[in-house]
Amino acid sequence: MHIGVAGNIGSGKTTLTTLLASHYGWKPQFESVTFNPYLEDYYKDIPRWSYNLETYFLAQRFKDLLEISRSKETIIQDRTLMEGVHIFVQNNREMGNLSERDYDTYMQLYSLMMSMVRPPELLIYLKSSIEHLVANIQKRGREYEQSISIEYLSGLNRHYEEWIGGYKGRLLVIETDNLDFKNNPADFEKITDKIDAELFGLFK
Repeated sequence: MHIGVAGNIGSGKTTLTTLLASHYGWKPQFESVTFNPYLEDYYKDIPRWSYNLETYFLAQRFKDLLEISRSKETIIQDRTLMEGVHIFVQNNREMGNLSERDYDTYMQLYSLMMSMVRPPELLIYLKSSIEHLVANIQKRGREYEQSISIEYLSGLNRHYEEWIGGYKGRLLVIETDNLDFKNNPADFEKITDKIDAELFGLFK
C-alpha cells in the first residue's frame, strides 16, 4: 500500500510521516530536500532556478514512485509527485517564475510519468494557516527557508486548497493549526483514530 502525506512548507509532513511509520510499522519515504543541488540557489533567485529545481524534484519523485510501485511493503511518502506539479509548478508559473515553454516541457514529462504509475491509495492532507506555517518555519530554523515570502506561501496554500478540492482519490484532511502531534500523544491519537477508521474501519 502507498500512503502519501501532503501539505505546505512547514505543515509537519516529515514529522507526521516519521511518527506514522513508527506507529504502524510502515516504511517511510522522504523527499530529497537536504541534497537537492538547486534549493539554496532557488530561494535566492526563484525565476532563474525554478525549472531546474522542479525538474530535479520531478525526477527524484518519479524514481521514488517507481520504487514504491515495486514494493510489497506499506510505504508512507513525505510529499507526492502530484504536489510538485499541481502546487509548486503551478504557483511558479502563476508568479511568472516559470516560462510557458518550460511549463509545457515539464507537463509533457509529468504526463508521461503518470501514465506509468498510480497515485497513492490514501492521501493525508495537512491543512494549515499561513500563521501556523510561518511559526513552524521559523521554529525549525533552516536558513534557506527564512527568505520565503508570505506571498509565496499564500499562493501555495491557495493551490493546495484548489487541488484538494478537486482530488478524486481517497483523501483524509487533517487541520493542524490546533494540533501538536509531535509533542502531544492525545493529538497524535486523534490522527491515528482517523486513519484507523479510513483504512481499517476501526472506531474508538
